[in-house]
Parts: sequence; structure tokens; C-alpha cells
Amino acid sequence: MDIKIIKEKNNALLNRRELNLDIGFDGATPSRSELKAKVAAMLNVAQELVIIQKMEKQFGKQAVSAYVKIYENADRMKQVEAKYVIERNAMPEPEVEEEAEEAAEEEGAAEETEAEEAPAE
Repeated sequence: MDIKIIKEKNNALLNRRELNLDIGFDGATPSRSELKAKVAAMLNVAQELVIIQKMEKQFGKQAVSAYVKIYENADRMKQVEAKYVIERNAMPEPEVEEEAEEAAEEEGAAEETEAEEAPAE
């Protein structure tokens, strides 16, 4: 993924930086979370403070135009941004851990039923 900063503006009133980006990519269009991680790493900021406001795929090209906001702190972000925008940009929870916990619970339940069904000696 190749990211170019087209325009950068410092918005002191809202304690954020606003960026217009052009992103070139190979294969499938990058997800919001992939783009968020890449921008955060590139600009050395926390992923939680990056908001991807808009992503527009360019017709016939392997490119996306994006409008990104980077806040100085999470409190200001919660004051300024709409709730749905914050939810849209929330980092997905790891599903692997949940599946492992469910499997462990099922195994524990199976062992308990086997112990109950075993005849007492």
C-alpha cells in the first residue's frame, strides 16, 4: 500500500490534524482498519486517535482517496465526532480469543457431564 499526503491542515480549534490522502494498492481495496493501522504507523500516532472520515474508490484504478483526522487526545475526539463515526472507526475485537474461550467452556461442560454420568464405585 502506497500512501501519499496530498494536503495537510492543522486545525488548532478542534485539536486535530486533517489529511487528504491518495492510497495506491494491489489486490482488494484495503479495509478501514488496515488503512487506519498504516496511517498510524506512518505518522507515529496511536490508532485510537485516527478517524477515517471518508474513503472513495477511484473508478478504474487501484487507488482510494481518503479524508483522515488525527486527534491530539481521545477526550477531544469524543466531544467533536459524531457517535456513529467513532463506532465506524472502532478497532475490531480479536475473534480468535473469543473462539478459544468458547471452545474451552464447551470442553469444561463436556467433562462435567461425563463426570456426572460415570457410575459411582
